[in-house]
Amino acid sequence: MTLALHTPARPEGTPAPSAAGLRATARILARLDEGGTSRSSAVGSGGAVTRLPVLDGDGPFALRRVGAPGRQARVCVVGAMSAPLGGDRLGLDATVEAGAALHLTAAAATVALPGRTGEPAHYDVRLTVGDGARLDWLPEPLISAAGSDLRMTTTVELAPTARLVLREEQVLGRSGEETGALHSRLTVRRAGRTLLDQETAYGPGVLGWDGSAVLGGHRAVGQLLVVTPDFDDRPADVRLLGGAAGERPAADEGQGVLAPLAGPAALATAVAPDALRLRRLLDEAVRSAAAG
Repeated sequence: MTLALHTPARPEGTPAPSAAGLRATARILARLDEGGTSRSSAVGSGGAVTRLPVLDGDGPFALRRVGAPGRQARVCVVGAMSAPLGGDRLGLDATVEAGAALHLTAAAATVALPGRTGEPAHYDVRLTVGDGARLDWLPEPLISAAGSDLRMTTTVELAPTARLVLREEQVLGRSGEETGALHSRLTVRRAGRTLLDQETAYGPGVLGWDGSAVLGGHRAVGQLLVVTPDFDDRPADVRLLGGAAGERPAADEGQGVLAPLAGPAALATAVAPDALRLRRLLDEAVRSAAAG
């Protein structure tokens, strides 16, 4: 999810944050329609299309269909107000039913900011992908501003033949400022079994997060997860990211690695001085995973 860096006017009907923080959840449902009905609620021309029977924005989440030909529906999350602030509890639920395809992105970076209560903000993303379905979850970076405290969880439930491309990018502090506190957990289950479960923490109160064994002075960190049944027969190769072929990546340009998981998946992890160089590394990981 991505939210604007400024504070736009609050749309009519949007709930105002209270002293205890804002409560809001956005919901998306993608469903395969093999009849190819009207373009007002479906994407594609003829044959099977993906409909969006539920596209329910709430609070800071404004959901927009993005027109595109083909079977995959595309949705962009646009920020309707600055969030998450301290004390907020936000959620985004996306379900892609069997055979459907959804590309979910955002319009700008999400900026975690301090609130009035001193309490942490919570942002929970829940993704469900059915058999033969595909989800591309490609939000813009999450920026942890100085003084903020964000607890973020991403939980993914995959059917045995589901496909997933998931990108996470975290930038620790805006230009010239210290980072806030950021605790993040990513859990991915396939056919009810855990494929990936990892937890990270950065910023004030976390020991060693900026040491050479973790970020080594970098301020942008990210990962890209690709899950596809294609890896059952041919797992992804281990590859270093960044630098010319056969050369060790330069530390000031960022570094990363793409490696197979114990399942039909590949995980790229990268660190870089800034969001631009981090994105280059993760884009390279996408190309490498696709090339096998």
